[in-house]
Amino acid sequence: MNTTAMSPLTVTPLGFVPDFKNSTLDPLNETACENWKEIHHLVFHVANICFAVGLVIPTTLNLHMILLRGLLTVGCALFIIWATLYRCALDIMIWNSVFLVVNLLHFIYLVYKRRPIKIEKELSSLYKRMFEPLHVPPELFQRLTGQFCNIQTLKTGQAYAAEDKTSVDDRLSILLKGKMKVSYRGHFLHNIYPCAFIDSPEFRSTQMNRGEKFQVTIIADDNCKFLCWSRERLTYFLESEPFLYEIFKYLIGKDITNKLYSLNDPTLNDKASKKIDRQPSLCSQLSVMQMRNSMASTSDSEDGLQMFLRGTSSASSLLFIQ
Repeated sequence: MNTTAMSPLTVTPLGFVPDFKNSTLDPLNETACENWKEIHHLVFHVANICFAVGLVIPTTLNLHMILLRGLLTVGCALFIIWATLYRCALDIMIWNSVFLVVNLLHFIYLVYKRRPIKIEKELSSLYKRMFEPLHVPPELFQRLTGQFCNIQTLKTGQAYAAEDKTSVDDRLSILLKGKMKVSYRGHFLHNIYPCAFIDSPEFRSTQMNRGEKFQVTIIADDNCKFLCWSRERLTYFLESEPFLYEIFKYLIGKDITNKLYSLNDPTLNDKASKKIDRQPSLCSQLSVMQMRNSMASTSDSEDGLQMFLRGTSSASSLLFIQ
């Protein structure tokens, strides 16, 4: 039996030193870039261009994220086409299919958020006049007016509030249509026109003191329509929306200022009131609050009314100095 033919082992002499310089190594895999492969198909390069353009879009652009997700979606789709038709690479196709789904879902969500918000016809003028100039987004305005408020109506002669009877803790309202008349013990004070708060002085003056009653009478001078919030739910909502809370502080303060000017000039009409766009000062807010308190605490209604009007004249002079 030939034992040497059966043995796969070879014996190396002790003094043998292998020549590594002249030997050629057979690579286990072809990873060395000795021979560059040909350029890939045009679809591959277009896909990478989409990725590059999407990544260099400036973040200051309004539609930055929508464009980024859209270009990433197109790039992934092109990579799937390239991997399927020209490369026949299953792994590349699967990974880009996953990326395509993720980016497509993000793209659809961002487009959905940018959809135009439809504001009710009755509230569109209110939004354009009071909230849009202060950069309140339509979706935030829709949340404000769509959950815990309702539109109510009053016929001519009906009362919105009666002095010493109606509580001020229940609601806050903005007049949408018509005209209301404010009086104290039969004495006319001022009118309320559309896109103005009906009970802003009471809302501001009773934020710390609850359980008070209206000290004036508010009656519909025409057929009126107004937007009415539940005061408790509105306060809770504004606490969760700091931006809208500051907007309401400004709007209510400005409305109180307009009412102060109306007290000094009862003939002030709606067009003239639109021109009064001044930052509400503490003087104006205290003056209207003083109307609710000083007139009620004065036994003689005539003297109380005249005393307050003299005080508001001096207060308005201070406003012009500011």
